[in-house]
Amino acid sequence: MTTVTLAPVVVGAAPLRPEDVVAVARHCAPIELDASAMVRVAASRALIEGLADDPEPHYGVSTGFGALATTFIAPERRRQLQLSLIRSHAAGTGAEVETEVVRALQLLRLQTLVTARTGVRPVVAETYAAMLNAGITPIVREYGSLGCSGDLAPLSHVALAAIGEGDVRVDGEFLTAGDALAAASITPLELQEKEGLALINGTDGMLGMLLLALHDLEVLLDTADVAAAMSIESQLGTDAVFAADLMALRPQTGQTASAANLRAYLGDSPIVASHKDPAVCTRVQDAYSLRCSPQVHGAARDTADHARMVASRELASAVDNPVITVDGRVESNGNFHGAPVAYVLDFLAIAVADLASISERRTDRALDPARSHGLPPFLADEVGVDSGLMIAQYASAGIVSELKRLAVPASVDSIPSSAMQEDHVSMGWAAARKLRRGIDGLTRVLAIEVLTGARALDLRAPLQPGPATGAVRDLVRTVADGPGPDRYLSPDIEAVTALVISGEIARAAHEGVNR
Repeated sequence: MTTVTLAPVVVGAAPLRPEDVVAVARHCAPIELDASAMVRVAASRALIEGLADDPEPHYGVSTGFGALATTFIAPERRRQLQLSLIRSHAAGTGAEVETEVVRALQLLRLQTLVTARTGVRPVVAETYAAMLNAGITPIVREYGSLGCSGDLAPLSHVALAAIGEGDVRVDGEFLTAGDALAAASITPLELQEKEGLALINGTDGMLGMLLLALHDLEVLLDTADVAAAMSIESQLGTDAVFAADLMALRPQTGQTASAANLRAYLGDSPIVASHKDPAVCTRVQDAYSLRCSPQVHGAARDTADHARMVASRELASAVDNPVITVDGRVESNGNFHGAPVAYVLDFLAIAVADLASISERRTDRALDPARSHGLPPFLADEVGVDSGLMIAQYASAGIVSELKRLAVPASVDSIPSSAMQEDHVSMGWAAARKLRRGIDGLTRVLAIEVLTGARALDLRAPLQPGPATGAVRDLVRTVADGPGPDRYLSPDIEAVTALVISGEIARAAHEGVNR
């Protein structure tokens, strides 16, 4: 995880912004708690303490949980109730979840705590903030959340660490939570009424992964336009189909943006200009994977915009059960159900798979002499002796095949739990996990297309690419050599993948346009 110096993120003054979550989760930005928000937290706690003294049972305060909601718990057993809740629900299994994901769900749960809608004491929020600032990352396991009643198991592992139990990592080092808290001078929490429940009833894990994915997709969508431009140019395609008046006939927002990018990236290209004369090029139409790039890329852009809208609403939410209303009532509700987030996670997985699919098709065309319009088979140096980029396309195809499987929605599945009390669940955590893998796969497929496009542009010499695509080709050449005899190819793919992830590919194209 890259650490950079960032301004503190203030929690509680207003809903967090997506960039705040990325800053804390990925770059370890420090956190400050808004003082006025903490005053409201203390006031809401007083309401809970009043209910704790009421002989009438109140869910989550003086009763059991889930299917045991009708079981009254005596006052002297309620702290044990909260402790037992966290211990029993920290039942995750499988591989460790990535640090940035855990930090995101910690931060998002903290944001809900300081809304004053959960009824926790101020010290609970202060402890979560202190753990984040100290870089204490609880170990959360891959499996355990059904995406309803909150991301229960993942959030329970975080709560377990806050009470000084379980395991954590600090700067990658494995420690017991007790030792890590002691080293950071953080007193372990002793949970009181309602607090255990408030720490685990949220969509924080799936929302955190959605926000991280949207951040990465913003770069990948721009990179997809760059990669398409390199393929269209090097395969002697036309930019005429991306004209603004043609796009205006179908005013889809994302399509318009992607077409504008393609026009800019292909502008002033000597390669494109070389075959504009009908006497030189007799082709009537390019293949769909070239001609329809803005339609596919644009649909993915619109899908991401819809997902951002849902994410922004979720960021402004206080998800807990029961919840303290603005007028002071304590009410049970179903806001912890992850359906809104789960649906868009699945929707994005579809868009990611299709972006990768059209990218792979463009790559494959560049390698096929029957379709590449003059390029050597597989862009090989000595055809027959060298295989060129043949197996790079295999890698791309293998990833695309997996992404199609990952596009099968998780949110349409539901397995009842808690003795049929929780009889419909969102599977939003699973949707988020597969989207993260999908983002990684799309990144690599686009990197292979950029690597292919760069070699194909070189092979069009003496014709030269346009300023934007030429700048990208030159950037690629800083990490991967141009055409020549076969060499160890995996390091080239990994190096270009790193350029995609960093945003350098997209930046190089943008700067090339503006030279």
